[in-house]
Amino acid sequence: MEDLVMQQQLLSYYKGKKVFVTGHTGFKGAWLMACLHLAGARVKGYALPPEYQDGLYDVLKPLNIAESVMGDIRNKERLAKEINSFQPDFIFHLAAQPLVRRSYEIPAETFEVNVVGTANILEVVNKLPSRCTVIVVTTDKVYENREVDILYREDDVLGGYDPYSASKACTEILVSSFRNSFFNTGRYNHHLKAVTSARAGNVIGGGDRNKDRIIPDIIRSLQAQQNIEVRNPNAVRPWQHVLEPLSGYLELGRRLDTDPVKYSRAYNFGPLPGDHLAVRELVDQAIAAWGSGKWTDVSDQSQPHEAGLLKLDISRARQELNWVPKLSAKEAIEWTIGWFKVPKEGLADFTFRQINNYFAL
Repeated sequence: MEDLVMQQQLLSYYKGKKVFVTGHTGFKGAWLMACLHLAGARVKGYALPPEYQDGLYDVLKPLNIAESVMGDIRNKERLAKEINSFQPDFIFHLAAQPLVRRSYEIPAETFEVNVVGTANILEVVNKLPSRCTVIVVTTDKVYENREVDILYREDDVLGGYDPYSASKACTEILVSSFRNSFFNTGRYNHHLKAVTSARAGNVIGGGDRNKDRIIPDIIRSLQAQQNIEVRNPNAVRPWQHVLEPLSGYLELGRRLDTDPVKYSRAYNFGPLPGDHLAVRELVDQAIAAWGSGKWTDVSDQSQPHEAGLLKLDISRARQELNWVPKLSAKEAIEWTIGWFKVPKEGLADFTFRQINNYFAL
């Protein structure tokens, strides 16, 4: 009962608040937009048009649950105009080039979007005349991954083998620099800005149609009754349902807004220590949830490097935010596959039902 009351308090905290969400046309951004709509927040989204059809943004778009602006975070003048006209209480920055394999194809653009885009947002925030709380979302891949069986903590060394991971590690350094230089907690009463970063594990859920992601690849193959082609089946990742980190971001935003000095630091959001799955386990459980299907190992030594082992330590979020994942990896997979089995006309209602069911756990 206590946990239920806390979750209700979390959503009610955002009622009537003005929340600016970058990347709202993407997978996680659209889910966050839906959560904030249920919370009664006034939401303004800023992002490029969606890259794929039939994702969650397209499902929710007819409902007009948020003001939606199509814009590039690299366009600082346009970004400043939209933020200044809205005067947000909160900014959740999710817009990014989010794909490891694509970062090998467009490395410079990946750094430009992820690093310079974030710098643009924080520079605009620095000039806001009003109070604002900012959560910059990065990734579990910001750590210098030694490919050993350890849980990475927020104070571990940052790094990145591939351009995507390195760009996000740079983003973390950027956030720290802006926090020290412009949003120093010792002068909060002067600038009234609180900024932190959130590092989430491999997120799955309904409505993700992106390329080079395991769940969309699985769904496309299952729907076409084709074998699922799997790269790196033995790779271990911190899989979690999309609502897990989003609840963490919202809780972090609430805490940061009430005590900006205490919570102005990075936080990991991932599964429990014993709930990290190999890719092959995720695929097998997805097939079981779907009711049919087979997969084939298509690993190729010539393919771009992707980490083989990555685990997160979520102790800080558990101890300081009282946040803990509610769904096991198996349940996260079942919730995800369940979403894709719903007829298109029922997906919006089913999405809100999953959100309500999650926050009622």
